[in-house]
Amino acid sequence: MPVTIERDGTNIWAATLRERRMRRGTIGDRGRRLSVALVNNMPDAAVLATQRQFVRLLEAGAETFDVTLGLTTLRTVARTPELKREMAELYRSPADLALAAPDAIIVTGAEPRAAELDEEPYWRELVALFDFARARTFATLASCLAAHALVLHRDEARRVRSRLKWSGLYLTEVVAAHPLTEGLSAGVTPHSRWNGLDEQELEAKGYIVLTRSPQAGVDMFARDDGHLALFFQGHPEYDGDTLAREFRRDVMRAVHEGGNPPEPPAGFYPPEVETRLRAQVAGMLAGAETPHLPAEAMVGPEASWRRRGGVVISNWLTAIAARKAAAKAEIFSRARWGG
Repeated sequence: MPVTIERDGTNIWAATLRERRMRRGTIGDRGRRLSVALVNNMPDAAVLATQRQFVRLLEAGAETFDVTLGLTTLRTVARTPELKREMAELYRSPADLALAAPDAIIVTGAEPRAAELDEEPYWRELVALFDFARARTFATLASCLAAHALVLHRDEARRVRSRLKWSGLYLTEVVAAHPLTEGLSAGVTPHSRWNGLDEQELEAKGYIVLTRSPQAGVDMFARDDGHLALFFQGHPEYDGDTLAREFRRDVMRAVHEGGNPPEPPAGFYPPEVETRLRAQVAGMLAGAETPHLPAEAMVGPEASWRRRGGVVISNWLTAIAARKAAAKAEIFSRARWGG
């Protein structure tokens, strides 16, 4: 079922009266209605693509659910005036989250600006958001930097920077039998990060590692203490060409700012293409090549990982719906019988 994006509390996608009645369905169907808030903190160049990617990921897992998606971003994330005006058409203020009363919150990564996460200019607002979600919603999904920030906030586990960037398609295996991994099989997942969390430390602090890559380490993990928290170190929401675009960005940054040549994303290009790209990037940094990547560098595979991500999202939404139904039943019981 399509995910409906809200604007100022109303659906941005118009529907006929018949369509609205079909969506409303029976009383039983209404238990499949869920409200999710996407807190999109990505830098300006990626914010709209990230919005689209998470909508598609939700749609991949929302086949039996009617999901309404509200959009917001942290006030303390730097934005250009132009993008602020563009985002104002769809994005509500974070202050409106309490009134919107979402069932769950998805928090994306953000551009790192400080050496440590708790020194970031958006840190206080971010952890206040985490606290709100834990107190007022049924579940949180934290992606990339947000996953690292939530673990640091809750359990003081700090991420560790790798010598090389984990960028590419990595085989990930299911390592825990859990409601969130029901129906999930092994497959590739995009990763794009310099930092990671230690698996042993996570497990010692009560987290359950759900999927793991033999090369890139922890992929997805979870914690459930009454509030269900799901963490992504990888990016099941990515488009097929996202890693290619990030590679081009890193190459252009190295050309203009200096530094070592970035590695092509692992497992992404055919071997012969990867060999040509390595040679061309080396030539670009040496000044012998025109600073422009060929068209073949921007061709990516089908985003098969999104189907696997959809399985996890479906399980996540199922868990949220069950908790919402239980909360409603408890409220009804108290209203009827007291207590």
